[in-house]
This record gives sequence, C-alpha cells and structure tokens, in this order.
Amino acid sequence: MTVYLLAGGGTAGHVNPLLAVADRLRERDPAADVLVLGTAEGLEARLVPARGYELLTIAKVPFPRRPGRAAVAFPSRFRKSIADVRRIIDERAVDVVVGFGGYVSTPAYLAARRAGIPVAIHEANAKPGLANRLGARNAGAVGVAFEGTPLPQAMVVGMPLRREIERLDRGALRDEAAAFFGLDAARPVLLATGGSLGARRINRTMVESAAELTGAGWQVLHITGAKSEVTDPGIADYRMVEYADRMDLALAIADFAVSRAGAATVSELAALGIPAVYVPYPVGNGEQRFNAAGVVGAGGGILVDDARFLPAWVRDELVPLLADEARVDRMARAATSAGVLDGTDRMVALVDAALGGAAGGRPSSA
Repeated sequence: MTVYLLAGGGTAGHVNPLLAVADRLRERDPAADVLVLGTAEGLEARLVPARGYELLTIAKVPFPRRPGRAAVAFPSRFRKSIADVRRIIDERAVDVVVGFGGYVSTPAYLAARRAGIPVAIHEANAKPGLANRLGARNAGAVGVAFEGTPLPQAMVVGMPLRREIERLDRGALRDEAAAFFGLDAARPVLLATGGSLGARRINRTMVESAAELTGAGWQVLHITGAKSEVTDPGIADYRMVEYADRMDLALAIADFAVSRAGAATVSELAALGIPAVYVPYPVGNGEQRFNAAGVVGAGGGILVDDARFLPAWVRDELVPLLADEARVDRMARAATSAGVLDGTDRMVALVDAALGGAAGGRPSSA
C-alpha cells in the first residue's frame, strides 16, 4: 500500500488542485492511504475533512518579511515544523510527499529530504511562490500549470481540475443551466465573475454597462462574490447572483467571460474553450498577468488592466467584439488550443515518476 502525504493549503488555489489529485489517487487505488498536511486556520481545515480525507495539521509559520519578534522566533518555530512533519512521515510510513505550495509545503519538503523519501511538486501559478521555488531545487518531479513557469525541472502538466470540470459536457447541460439561472438557452451568455469574494472593478463596471451589454443581444450572468458593493440593475436578461453553488452550470452556459486571472479560473476557462476578457488583480506580485499570458498569446483571451476596465472600454471594445460572432468563435477555438483538460492525470503521472514507477508518457517540457 502506497502512503501519500499531500501538503498545501491556505487558499483555494492550493487546496483545489490538491483535492483533485487526492481524488484521482484514491480512485485509482482505493487501498492507498492519502493523507493531507495543512494548518488549522486555512481553507483546508474545512474542505479536506468534508471530502473524506484525514487532515494532519502543523503550526502556521510564515516567513518573516521584516525584523521583529516574529523574525527572532522564526528559526526555532520553523525547525519544530520540520520535526513535526518528519514525525508524521516516520509514524505513518509515508512513501512520497506531494506539495502544492503554501505555509506547510516548505517544512514538508525539508522533512521529506531528511527522511530520504521523494517529493513531487505542483505549481499552479505562472509566477511561483517561495515554497515551491525552494522545494523544486531538490524535488524528484515538478509539474506546472503554465508554460514558461521558472522552476527547475518544470514539466507542463496543466491544472489538476475537478472531475465535474474534466467531464463537463457543455452542450448537453446548456438547457439545464439555462433553466437553473433563468436564462434563454438559445441566446448567448456573458459570464462575469471575480471569484468567491468578488472583484470591485469588475462588479461596478459590469453593472454600469448592463444596458449596453444586454442591448447588444447578450444575456449576462453576473456572479458578484460575497463582499459585493453593487446592487442588481433590474434589467431584463441580466442575472445577478452572489454565489453559484453550481459553477459547472455557469460554465456550461457561458459563451464568453469577464474574469480575474487566477490560475484555476484561467485553466478552467481555457480547458472548456470559453474565451474571456481577463482583468488581473492589481495588487500583489503580478502573478495573474502571467497566468493569462498563454491563452491571451494564443488568441483565446484579452488582457485588460484593472484601471482600464471601465464602462467606456466595455462600450468601445467589448460590445463590438461580442457582436462579431466569427471572432468569438475563433477565440473559443484558440482558448481550447491553450487549455489542458487532463492536468490531474498528468500530475499523478509525475507523482508516479517521483516514486520511480512512471505511468504513461512524460508530459511536455516547459
């Protein structure tokens, strides 16, 4: 029996690909022991047990960015985290560590190295985080979601996607999706979303442009997120919801999208052949611009700075684009060409490779 320790957490960007790989490992070998390493504070504390996996927690020890008490205490706290993971590896007879980034991944990589067991890494963002930059130096296999991700040994595997996305038959579900959201399946739908918490710029601009968009013959499905500050414009053919618990149906009905450029969002839209306007989150290390670069370069998306995504841009650029059916079709085909639907299987193959028993062919090189 193989014992896997999957390390990652904190955000959906780490937890969701982790769970996709965990599910595939368990489907492939029900006798395998799939354990998850995380923290008690992260999103994994809720999602991992709900999915039926055992969550083993260690203390959250973020790398200090400036001098202070945290910096002074960091070395001893970090050494303890490594020791805690090493104890888990020994007690549970772990065969391989599979890391997805986040606070717990670095101590997991170091503990695995000391225990002499292999490490496989998945990096979801085109601009990798600190944990995976450090871990990739000694990993047995490194999978990345996007071409050109600057990590040693990087192999493009795509994003491990949820089974419901991998198997989504958009045509077969279109009528069901239309009924679910109160839309007309025979008419095109523009999906707007800024993620679970929403995106202030996207939300405001979409609401202010509601009449222009629906007047152009498109229906709009606007998922505002939990912290939205906008109100429903009350226009026919404009559906506003705070949250979509059937995101598979939202993707099934979407003919075009306006979205942030988080790694999972870009990967899902491209894999499903949904062209999009990507409005990268303007704060942080700029990773979202890099995430969208591949699909934009292929012609399946358009990148627009947050500051430029205003009603005037929608009127002058987006509305004419949506009126050009041939161009929308070309963008959809281009998005598909840049997408990867089998990222989960590709990543599992890299885990096998790290264990010394690669299954199937090697993914393409980054």
